[in-house]
Amino acid sequence: MKKIVMTTLSCCSMIVVALTLQSWKTSEQTMTKENGMTVINTTNIGKDIQGFMGPTPVKIYIQKNKVVKVEALKNEDTPKYFLKVKKALLDKWNGMKVKDAKNMKVDAVTGATYSSKSVIENVKLGLDYYSKH
Repeated sequence: MKKIVMTTLSCCSMIVVALTLQSWKTSEQTMTKENGMTVINTTNIGKDIQGFMGPTPVKIYIQKNKVVKVEALKNEDTPKYFLKVKKALLDKWNGMKVKDAKNMKVDAVTGATYSSKSVIENVKLGLDYYSKH
């Protein structure tokens, strides 16, 4: 009986450690440093924000509390329509202070409404994450 209890406790300990490491890994991947910039990756934190065919994560590059650029990451949305989003939206936040960029009203792109709304939401989520961390 003592051996079973010890084995169960060991298993529970390993699960707690694994969950802690997974949580740390998620936050590590969300905010990183690259070439002197803070980079926010919304792949994990924005996984529930859906475009037309699924999540549309972005990377937001921030330096000295200003958005340097927003970059679209791999997604399943229709390339033809997502290209409209890339061309019309991704540079909207460039050069803006994070606080101003978070509060900016951005219109969705006609013909790619779901994708553009998803990108806009991901950018706001990423900027919020940056502000809190």
